[in-house]
Amino acid sequence: MSAGPGPRPFPNDAFADILAANIGFVSHFHGSALTGTAARGLAIVTCMDSRISPLDVVGMKAGDAKILRNAGARVTEDVLRTLVLATYLLGVDRILVMPHTDCRMAQNEESDIHATIAAQYGVDTRSLEFRTVSDQKHALITDVTRIRSYPLLRDGVTVGGAIYNVTTGALEPLDC
Repeated sequence: MSAGPGPRPFPNDAFADILAANIGFVSHFHGSALTGTAARGLAIVTCMDSRISPLDVVGMKAGDAKILRNAGARVTEDVLRTLVLATYLLGVDRILVMPHTDCRMAQNEESDIHATIAAQYGVDTRSLEFRTVSDQKHALITDVTRIRSYPLLRDGVTVGGAIYNVTTGALEPLDC
């Protein structure tokens, strides 16, 4: 039985800019007194979109909140698993689900995204669920409800939902 291919060398060329930037970061880094807990008791579930700077949006800094990101800010099994850990072990007592305007996951149907990837790259992604949404507000209500009703989440955790506007920077809280 073969163990398969061994580890590959780190792709230094592809990450040269990142490694160089880290050298600059390290030169100004003075260590961190932060712990692994969320100092302000908050977890934010948001999208991977690089236009979103979650801590800035809510006026916080490193160490204040736990940030969970995925395409579309959807509440998946992995998000629920992470929230269970965060609420029991990492000081989280508030959860904000924060999708955003102009999200690619809210602009296409699931089948359209699969078809686009197949047409442009020749890869069949139909075994994946991308969790696109046609109605962001309805999806947000569903996701907030999913967290609130999850039986393994610590009692007493407060959950809310708000849509982040990538044009104005404003949060639109939603009754869920």
